[in-house]
Amino acid sequence: MRIIHTSDWHLGQHFYGKSRAPEHQQFLNWLIEQSKSQQIDAIIVAGDIFDTGTPPSYAREMYFDFIAKLHQTHCQLVVLAGNHDSVAMLTESQKILQQLSTRVISAVSDNMAEQVFVLNSLKTEQQAVICAIPFIRPRDIVKSYAGQSANQKQRSLQQAITEHYQVLFEQAQGLSQLNQADGTRLPIIATGHLTTIGASTSESVRDIYIGTLEAFPASEFPAADYIALGHIHRPQKVTKSEHIRYSGSPIALSFDEANTQKSIVIAEFNNGELSNTELCNLPCFQPLAMVKTHLETLSEDITRVVESKNIELKNEDSSIAESPSAESSSVEAKITHDERPGQEKIWLDIEIESAEYLQDLSVRIEQIVKALPVEVLLVRRSKKSRQQMPSHEKKVTLSELSVQEVFDARMALEPWDSDEQQQRKTRLNSLYLTIAEQTQLANSSKQSLSEHSEAHSSSTSKTEQK
Repeated sequence: MRIIHTSDWHLGQHFYGKSRAPEHQQFLNWLIEQSKSQQIDAIIVAGDIFDTGTPPSYAREMYFDFIAKLHQTHCQLVVLAGNHDSVAMLTESQKILQQLSTRVISAVSDNMAEQVFVLNSLKTEQQAVICAIPFIRPRDIVKSYAGQSANQKQRSLQQAITEHYQVLFEQAQGLSQLNQADGTRLPIIATGHLTTIGASTSESVRDIYIGTLEAFPASEFPAADYIALGHIHRPQKVTKSEHIRYSGSPIALSFDEANTQKSIVIAEFNNGELSNTELCNLPCFQPLAMVKTHLETLSEDITRVVESKNIELKNEDSSIAESPSAESSSVEAKITHDERPGQEKIWLDIEIESAEYLQDLSVRIEQIVKALPVEVLLVRRSKKSRQQMPSHEKKVTLSELSVQEVFDARMALEPWDSDEQQQRKTRLNSLYLTIAEQTQLANSSKQSLSEHSEAHSSSTSKTEQK
């Protein structure tokens, strides 16, 4: 059996005012082509299908359209909810999507059969047992008691997560050997959407505090044949293990991921165990670049980075055209790559090492990039430069700070010495993350309503014209 492991699509994301819809659509087209050319039996999406719990209508349409097209290829789909996803939204379409070869696991369930099941290939006689674990919310698996310290809560939560994995894994082991009269077993594929200790994160990853647990030890995972993880956007092995992996996001979700090669994982199973894993690199659908510079070398550094990025993109086009697998999927893959919207425009983040605040900086940058194939989305001083400014001279604009940085700056003013103060800090962190998520959901709802209103107005206008 051959499966694709992917995660963290974040459909519906807006990036400094820019829609990622064209990139996401090209990725989904590319993924369907890969499922055909690589003879894939199933695709596992390990969480964060959407960027918010109330994604815009076009993102939902993209999701359902992908499922319908994938169903026609006889490739199955397993969708796990992440911390960005709405349990209610994913649950509402669960039953109907089962008719389209899609299993959606939106939350931890008391019904074990919803999380542990045998996946039968629609193309071959191959089978695998899926131990499907979505993003775990503390209320789903543990009860808190008054008087518990932060350390006690952390230990009890880690133990509850470990036990949840173990209970499901034992059920999976039973299914793995059931009906296998020849003594063989079915491979067990587990999932997860969380941070493991030692994982390399990026700016776009929102910290998950499952209660008070910041990271889960990889040693506590059960002995599954493959563990497909989501939440971390950089592709990586966990504890250098071939069988425990983050697939990473399919597109760069922050500028510090600009030079990260995005990929999917193709895992192959034979004779009841993992036989091979390989990374399949994605084409870059929208180039991003960071320019770290000084005022004195601003023009030279911007030009150098842009020229380097253009060479990189040309080399990538050549490698796609010459790829051995291009014969089967070259037509659509090459077309979508060459016609990507904004190919001529590289999105730039310019970070300047300077403690000075120059009012004419935007004008200077505008003149520099005037003849270059770029669009500047962000201009800011480096964090180090801002910190080195004397407090009485600091002129930091909100545009240079993330919401997280504003919150962290305020928290830094408080003493956190005693256990009681540490508990208060934990509660405030949890409250902040809740409010941030609610605000994001509210903004997304406004965006959806605005798009719906524009679509309705356009439809009404066309009707009147007729």
